[in-house]
Amino acid sequence: MEIDLVAKVEKRIIDEKLVDPGDVVVVAVSGGPDSVALLHVLFALAERYSWRLVVAHVNHQFRGAESDAEAFFVGKLADDLGLSCEIGVIDVPAYIEETSLNGQAAAREKRYEFLHQIAAKYSANRIAFAHHADDQAETVMMRILRGTGPSGLVGMPERRREKKVELIRPFLRIYKTDIVNYCAQHEMTYCKDSSNELRKYFRNQIRLDVMPMLKQYNEQLPESLNRLTDLMRAEDDYLAKEAEQVFRQKTTFQQACCRIERRDFTELHVALQRRLIKLILNCLCLERDRLDFTRIESMRELILEDQVSNQVLQVDEQVYIVREYESIQFQTFAPSPKPYAYEVGLDTSELNLPEVEAKLIYSWVPASSKETTAYSSSATDVFLDLDQLILPLVVRSRRSGDRFEPYGLNGSKKVKDMFIDAKMPLSRRDVIPLLVDASGQILWIAGFRRSKHALVGPDTVRVLHMKLVLK
Repeated sequence: MEIDLVAKVEKRIIDEKLVDPGDVVVVAVSGGPDSVALLHVLFALAERYSWRLVVAHVNHQFRGAESDAEAFFVGKLADDLGLSCEIGVIDVPAYIEETSLNGQAAAREKRYEFLHQIAAKYSANRIAFAHHADDQAETVMMRILRGTGPSGLVGMPERRREKKVELIRPFLRIYKTDIVNYCAQHEMTYCKDSSNELRKYFRNQIRLDVMPMLKQYNEQLPESLNRLTDLMRAEDDYLAKEAEQVFRQKTTFQQACCRIERRDFTELHVALQRRLIKLILNCLCLERDRLDFTRIESMRELILEDQVSNQVLQVDEQVYIVREYESIQFQTFAPSPKPYAYEVGLDTSELNLPEVEAKLIYSWVPASSKETTAYSSSATDVFLDLDQLILPLVVRSRRSGDRFEPYGLNGSKKVKDMFIDAKMPLSRRDVIPLLVDASGQILWIAGFRRSKHALVGPDTVRVLHMKLVLK
């Protein structure tokens, strides 16, 4: 059996080129049966392939004396094999308090940081981990329960490049029972981590409760989940290559933005549309774990919407999608609003204002004998004496030097200063609509306040009513 296990791992290493002859390999050894067996198997093969093994262990200081005993055990094991050993003592509980990360995430971050430091120290080409086939099945089950897409069903990769070092998992197709049997046949001692029995950790709940329960319906559940990862890995790889080809052919990429024509996007299959969005955002350095399904769909729907001509969607605090008619641009900087101006045609009753996602509804009627207070304006409504207006009227964005004479105040003020005094967000100042007559007089800042001009009074004959309505 032990020969079969070593031979099986050796074949996988050679077939997948996980380790090359002459490589320096840092082996992450926790002291448990999986990592002890991995070290033993690699040590058995090391002379044949001229590998230099370096043992690395992290004492996370979670379990006091138990953690210290594990560190001592790993140091002695390395010494018995004549291997270099590096023990990292990291106060993970303090790091958790400092960063507010959960325990497992914090431990993983500091552990990988330490392993990369050791790899750099010894000029190592590889870092080997003891994750096995049951770990893989549990990972896939965790992702299914939390919600995942095809890429999540791929599970842990057998090899992955990070910081110029290859992270490898030679045991990823070996099941736990084979590992434990291997340790028993070689009379190998190892440590037992008491935290593996604590159900406060999600992975432990999966291993101790969910998997045994589901095995009632399928005794080969781990094997089935691992077959699923094999299938999804091939399909995920195919779709990734297709998305990369579309990216190269259809997008124009610069340092801070990526542009694609809407027509090219809508012709793609929905699976490639989602992949392309993810690929673009990854190129713009948006972290992969923040690309949830809902966020991707909101972006996709914006691009596909037929009725939209111009719109901006803030994806993240640093990523925006700008749609301008048939051009879609992903960018890492806030778009500068473009100046706009629309003439108000009094032969119609509505004016679309895409820049503020609103419309202006208006009508003119003969003045009634009612008190003029019936025509009092508000932030979103304005009543004007039509005969005092110099036509045509224009709705436009603000311009440098604009001045406004507010109703109820003496004199005029710069529009810019009024916005600053009102603490209006900078993003709104350049898009808020100004109603201006043909002389350039500002009559109303829509959604803000009206001017003292063209007030409805006792002598008013015709009243123009305008209302700003958000879409």
